[in-house]
Amino acid sequence: MRAGLLVGARIGVGIGVGIGIGLTAFGGACVHAPPVVRPYPAPTADALVAALAARQHALSGMNARARATSWLGGERVRATVNMLVERDGRLRFEAEVSLQGTVATLVTDGPSFAFLDLRRNELSRGPACPANVASLVRIPLAPADVAAVLLGDARLPESSPGAAPTVSWDPQRGADVLAVRDREGGTLQLYFRGAGGQAAGADLIALVRSGADGTRLWQTSYESFETTGGRRLPGTIRFAERNGSFDDGVEIRFKDRTLDEPPPAAAFTLAPPPGVVVKDIGCGQGP
Repeated sequence: MRAGLLVGARIGVGIGVGIGIGLTAFGGACVHAPPVVRPYPAPTADALVAALAARQHALSGMNARARATSWLGGERVRATVNMLVERDGRLRFEAEVSLQGTVATLVTDGPSFAFLDLRRNELSRGPACPANVASLVRIPLAPADVAAVLLGDARLPESSPGAAPTVSWDPQRGADVLAVRDREGGTLQLYFRGAGGQAAGADLIALVRSGADGTRLWQTSYESFETTGGRRLPGTIRFAERNGSFDDGVEIRFKDRTLDEPPPAAAFTLAPPPGVVVKDIGCGQGP
């Protein structure tokens, strides 16, 4: 098995994942729960967008320790992952395995990435495209999108001209749904629940990203909310690709985290240790 949590089973942060029987594919609502009627006036799209922007402004980064589990390929792989996450897309992940210690480290400064596989004694480096960023925690997204997911929210796509965001209601989840169309015709749906219809206090509980043809590209579920540093954040994040369920994805359970502390100098660079084989790779080649 290759190094790290998302290495052997291609857990790339791989980051996100599933609860199973009796649950929907995302969001954690019971499939057989009776439909819920919105008990308050519908919020405006502008109010939900503003609530998301306020949340992003209030949280710029975190230093966290999490337990990550992947069911990719039908094999369960678990590891502890230490994370430095900055909203601008700078990331550092260190995967630890019981009785072995750190087995893999991935860093990205936004444009470029480096992945150190200590089991293979190799360091791969190249552009920080989604496939490369997903080498350790399997969330094959751009670095800034991965950061937003780990911080419990979302980065909105550049909207299509003339396509204003819309708001609907999901009666199964009891959640307001903000839909934002991108320039290519795809859609990001954001599910907000709670706060009695007050957008500023609602929890973002799920995301669904779809392509222009309506095919689902990926989804997240944000669960087990807790208050950390005065901010309300999900204690568990699940991520799944395309039409896969969370049972085939990745689950991140946070053990502890601190917010908005300045990262150490050079935290997002990785120099090859002596004797390590260095490989320069392109997008999609994989470490």
